[in-house]
Amino acid sequence: MRLVTISKSILPGKSVVSVQNSPASQKRTIALIGPPNSGKSTLFNRLTMLNQKIANYPGVTVEHRMGKLVCADTSEIELVDLPGVYGLTPYSEDEAVASRVLRGEMPGVARPAAVLIVLDSTRLERHLMLVPAVLSLGLPTLVLLNLADDLETRGGSIDLVQLAGQIGAPVALISAKKGTGLSAVTRFCKHPTDSSSENPFRVIQSVSACHKWAHRVGYNSGYHAPQPSVLTRKLDAVLLHAFWGPILFAAVVLVVFQSVFSLGQPISNRLQDGLSSFGNSIFLRIPEGWFQSLLLNGIWRGLASILVFVPQILLLFLFIGVLEDSGYLARAALISDRTMSRIGLNGKSFVPLLSAYACAVPAIMATRTIENRRDRIATILVTPFMTCSARLPIYTLVIATFVPDRRLLGGLLGMRAAAMLSLYLLGFLAALLTAGLLKSSILKSCGMPFVMEIPKFRWPSARSLLLRLLERCRVFVVDAGTIILIVAIVLWILTYLPLHDGKPPVIGQSAIGIIGRFIEPLIQPLGFNWKIGIGLLTSVFAREVIVGTFGTIYGVDPATRSLNLREALRHDLTPGAAAALVVFFAFAMQCTSTLAIVRRETNSWKWPVLQFLYMGVLAYAAAWVTNFGASQFLRL
Repeated sequence: MRLVTISKSILPGKSVVSVQNSPASQKRTIALIGPPNSGKSTLFNRLTMLNQKIANYPGVTVEHRMGKLVCADTSEIELVDLPGVYGLTPYSEDEAVASRVLRGEMPGVARPAAVLIVLDSTRLERHLMLVPAVLSLGLPTLVLLNLADDLETRGGSIDLVQLAGQIGAPVALISAKKGTGLSAVTRFCKHPTDSSSENPFRVIQSVSACHKWAHRVGYNSGYHAPQPSVLTRKLDAVLLHAFWGPILFAAVVLVVFQSVFSLGQPISNRLQDGLSSFGNSIFLRIPEGWFQSLLLNGIWRGLASILVFVPQILLLFLFIGVLEDSGYLARAALISDRTMSRIGLNGKSFVPLLSAYACAVPAIMATRTIENRRDRIATILVTPFMTCSARLPIYTLVIATFVPDRRLLGGLLGMRAAAMLSLYLLGFLAALLTAGLLKSSILKSCGMPFVMEIPKFRWPSARSLLLRLLERCRVFVVDAGTIILIVAIVLWILTYLPLHDGKPPVIGQSAIGIIGRFIEPLIQPLGFNWKIGIGLLTSVFAREVIVGTFGTIYGVDPATRSLNLREALRHDLTPGAAAALVVFFAFAMQCTSTLAIVRRETNSWKWPVLQFLYMGVLAYAAAWVTNFGASQFLRL
């Protein structure tokens, strides 16, 4: 039995016509698809809340999110957030994946029972070009015109009944940011609507034909585009200015790093005191012996040493999220295109490089939008130079330990923030120089034009930012915490072996001490002792593990057990060696996950091996120069 219903939109006098089926199966998968910057991910976050998971499709590196629809009844509806695409022609890996999922050709992923197409209502004709390709598949489809509040505020309008009739599918006007109009989405997900039996879209095969169709549909539907945002025009006149644009971008970067230290460091200090007091109050009640040592000196101090940096990492992600959601990062990519073009790349490479400040793994996956293979490989090879969040704990620890808290530039910038900014700039310059070297030699290619859709400026959604921060916090604590827990237990065991008369040896004569002494001659020219060497070894699994390693080793060693981690580092490192340590981390490839994703993206071991060796040699040489230069300078 088929039921015809009319759902009111949020605009007066407008409605959405939909033809619904009777209740279907209790469990189904519904795909969410839309062009980039259409608000698709915001809608996905609102519909699923935190009930979602992130994974890769089988056989490819495209990331996807799946989550359960949060609704009142007990039906189990799973939403799949597909990559942002403008069409389903498989020119890029994103488009190929989206097409295969919708056709039911992706191994391990069930064909969706229905599709939600999310379009930006303020750019309707441009985004409508995705609709024919999706509707031609014959799946029940609901077209969602997002940013309804923006359309109304800026004087735009559309006749939803006419639009639904033009495309042969139900249409709803929504605002994912404010949560308005989502009742139509929930009803559709519970009872997917059939598409028209006669589908005319199979004949639309070319881009020009699709563009003409979209223009005609918009005209026949009474679509009036909203007036351009006055605020956006005024801001773009300054932010995209050839002279003032880069200066303002540099100012934004300075504010971010100053805030990470000035706001994050006091919180981290209080958190460190709280974690230390909590650990002592709990584990000192256990009778003294190997079990207490394992829990307190091994596991707890290893985990606590990394947890204290969560506030600063979340602050960094908060600033990145605000800049991205507001639309500023897209403009930063345009500004950077002038610099990137000089080394043979374009603004498309800037987006992955910028996202690498969070993590290199998804950043390398983001290079799939770069059409030129040589440009893509060059971007992949230099992306790990960008300072990811995993470097932030060791940077923050060393800077807070050895750099005095003084003010620069008349009090506008702190010396610690300046040191942090210098390390970020060092990695960025290394990426640019290496890219220039690659593009002028083994990866030389012709230049490609850079075309990018610039979104209007808008206020970021506090709800979306909060969900993103909670997800980032969970990923950091769970992923890093799991590795650190395993490493801490293994390190503690190695500090207790071999037993002498049933008692643990002096740490220098333990198994971990023997391994450290073995590699010490190699790292001694850098100013490092064997304890620092053990940290470098364990950090190959994940960079942030080095801080947990220090927490465990210095916690087990009787000579430093009573000291906090900063005091212990002052005991073992000179200022020159401390500078060499962070310079080594700025250049070295210490992340097995990154190496694995480079192997998958390039489909060859040649590039990750070359990348690891090049970055390792550069890191060692730069650390030696830093230690030697600092030592000579301090003698003056």
